[in-house]
Amino acid sequence: MTALWIGNRGLQELSAGPGPGLTSIGRLAGLVSADLMLIQVVLMARVPWIERSYGQDRIARWHRLAGFTSFNLLLGHVLLTTLGYSATAEGGPLGQFWLLVTTYPGMLLATAALALLVMVVVTSLRAARRRLRYESWHLLHLYAYLGTGLALPHQLWTGADFISSPGARAYWWGLYGVAAGSVLVFRLAVPAWRSARHRLEVTAVVPEAPGVTSVHLRGRHLHRLPVRAGQFFLWRFLDGPGWSRAHPFSLSAPPYGDQLRITVKDLGDGSARVARLRPGTKALIEGPYGRLTGESFTGGGVTMLACGVGVTPLLALLWELPYAPGRAVLVYRARSVAELAFRHELDRLAAQRGVRVHYLLGPRAGRASSWVSRDTAHLSDVEVLRWYAPDVAGHDVYVCGPDAWADAARTAVLRAGVPAERVHLERFAW
Repeated sequence: MTALWIGNRGLQELSAGPGPGLTSIGRLAGLVSADLMLIQVVLMARVPWIERSYGQDRIARWHRLAGFTSFNLLLGHVLLTTLGYSATAEGGPLGQFWLLVTTYPGMLLATAALALLVMVVVTSLRAARRRLRYESWHLLHLYAYLGTGLALPHQLWTGADFISSPGARAYWWGLYGVAAGSVLVFRLAVPAWRSARHRLEVTAVVPEAPGVTSVHLRGRHLHRLPVRAGQFFLWRFLDGPGWSRAHPFSLSAPPYGDQLRITVKDLGDGSARVARLRPGTKALIEGPYGRLTGESFTGGGVTMLACGVGVTPLLALLWELPYAPGRAVLVYRARSVAELAFRHELDRLAAQRGVRVHYLLGPRAGRASSWVSRDTAHLSDVEVLRWYAPDVAGHDVYVCGPDAWADAARTAVLRAGVPAERVHLERFAW
């Protein structure tokens, strides 16, 4: 991309005066912005080998970094190009901007694209995300695809670096083709095919704890569904209005025969409707996703650290992983006994597979960045971990819970001597 800019006299124009120089830098900013925008699309297209290689949480961080960088460069492209043109014309920057928008081919569509991307970026800020429901945020975020598409005619009709050579056209058409193809194949075609093939439907809805519900599902040919314990799907239940908005829910048990089970906590973002599902309700799936699976288990002992509904994927892993009896520890953090889910199932794991289950109950410790409860606050976070799992330094450790809690738990695990490559954590926050 930079080579295309250089080949199209980008460097020479820098020394040709303020106007051509600003315009040239603006062109480069626009090219990099377009590149990053398309990389964003590919990152979140759920391409299987990318998901397996890097994990959803790391990809989401890259997506945010690429997105904000692309947007800032896009603003720089607009500003620098306008100033560059106005330096050699009459009317000033505002008049030149209006002239560009109203007379250059594709610029009205590009302006609409900019407005959509401004909306997406503003609603992606942390302060805005805290005020928005997940469904609203997700719907607004989809406009990024429309913004990316509306920017294409501007590049086709007026982009010197797009139309300057057959190589430039091949590069840009190839990049747009990869991005569009990734979305069409992995976000639309594959989920539609899997949903039609496996025909999942609800068989039972079971309360597990206050605000926590398990959904049992039955399907066809599930032995051909490439899913493992610890992974999650994006679910759409065909139960009425709002069915089109997907929610990420993890398996809470390994796939068994023609049965799947997910467990959902009512977080007030549409997940509450799961508790009202009726047997026979059809489900559409997108996935499976996630790297919190047995593929990362190196053998020997295992320690699981769960908080709240984060016990869901870890419970499935405890059934699946091939650890020896007595070589697994689960530390399960909750505010009270009433909020503990799967007590009977955890008792069965203890009896059948020798899992040492410890409940860490009560309010969180008063000190900042701690994963322990107030009752154990007289000990350090590392001391609490070693109390429950004395041989943790030789274990694979799986962590799942709210972001701040999971960060604190991971810090304690590393300080306890567990190598970073044996600490397995995946974030699901949007």
